Amino acid sequence: MNWANDSSPKGFILLGFSDKPWLQMPLLVVLLISYTFTIFGNVSIMIVCILDPKLHTPMYFFLTNLSILDLCYTTSTVPHMLANICRNKKTISYGGCVAQLIIFLALGATECLLLAVMSFDRFVAICRPLHYVVIMNRWFCLRMAAFSWLTGFSNSVLQSSLTLNMPRCGHREVDHFFCEVPTLLKLSCADTKPIEAELFFFSVLILLIPVTLILISYGFIAQAVLKIRSAEGRRKAFGTCGSHMVVVSLFFGTGIYMYLQPPSSTSKDWGKIVSLFYGIITPMLNPLIYSLRNKDMKEAFKRVMSRIFLYKK
Repeated sequence: MNWANDSSPKGFILLGFSDKPWLQMPLLVVLLISYTFTIFGNVSIMIVCILDPKLHTPMYFFLTNLSILDLCYTTSTVPHMLANICRNKKTISYGGCVAQLIIFLALGATECLLLAVMSFDRFVAICRPLHYVVIMNRWFCLRMAAFSWLTGFSNSVLQSSLTLNMPRCGHREVDHFFCEVPTLLKLSCADTKPIEAELFFFSVLILLIPVTLILISYGFIAQAVLKIRSAEGRRKAFGTCGSHMVVVSLFFGTGIYMYLQPPSSTSKDWGKIVSLFYGIITPMLNPLIYSLRNKDMKEAFKRVMSRIFLYKK
């Protein structure tokens, strides 16, 4: 049986926390606040990085890409989640589910790769400062960004195709807030082990290899920071790297939990909570970690705001 033929007329029912109605209002508030901060923070970063010439550097080029990605990442799921919480019939069309699955998976994979590229940029800046301009030239940065986006979407098309082609025998109830690979696989009425093995291979490439490169990069960065004679300089460097590692750990840790174990072994409610972290909380934290703790970004924000107010006058 072809899943598309079986599913297209009816769509799916997204259960979420339907069995816990007392959670609906707190979840609505959390999603609304998180989404508002995500939009404001990431749009602010994009505007400042584009308008301020002093931020036209590789680091802020990748940060702009991350902000665009996070904005699209949350928008692919949160608005529909908010709408479903506010209504009794929590459904999504088949086409909407396919679009949500492909976009969410593509942007998640792209973020994994982009975070690895950003860690390499910091490694070169701190450990190879004299070669930084040569290594992180404009074309190299463009190629790295394009590679991240293209690889992320290619991975999504492959994983989504494998997932959507599984027969589901009329099952329509998705025990989640949105359409995601692990929960959609649970609907299948066929043996999913061969597909799970293929998906596991792709997940290792997208999750474990980037996080390994990130850890290696920050290992070299930590060695370089320890050689700094100034205690103040070491404290600032470790503070910045530490905050970056918190976001990386949160994003990759929750992603690995969901995608590097069989769907059947994932706890029903815990899986939903985990997905909220890498799908909503991390995109909200990225602007705070990468920008508000950054002196150059704060000064650039002041310059852009002053120019806007002077222009209005």
